[in-house]
Amino acid sequence: MCLAIPGKILDLEQKEHSRLARVQFGGITRTVSLDFVPEAVVGDYVMVHVGFAISRVDAAEAERTYKVLAEMGALLEEFPELEVPSSNS
Repeated sequence: MCLAIPGKILDLEQKEHSRLARVQFGGITRTVSLDFVPEAVVGDYVMVHVGFAISRVDAAEAERTYKVLAEMGALLEEFPELEVPSSNS
């Protein structure tokens, strides 16, 4: 399944010709390319697909998407080390 996962930009860096960010997905942090969303800044939420941020979203949309992905079990496919709260909590 191909899907994008929302994450929050923690910091940015320019590396050669690429703009990179450290992005947090729940308790997991990964390095992501921001080349497709040059307007993204620290604190923004972005939708990430295979290591590339593909769009910006607001915090409410990021939270809704994250919850749906968690309920579907899709987050564990991407981040097996992530502890996702159950929907029964």
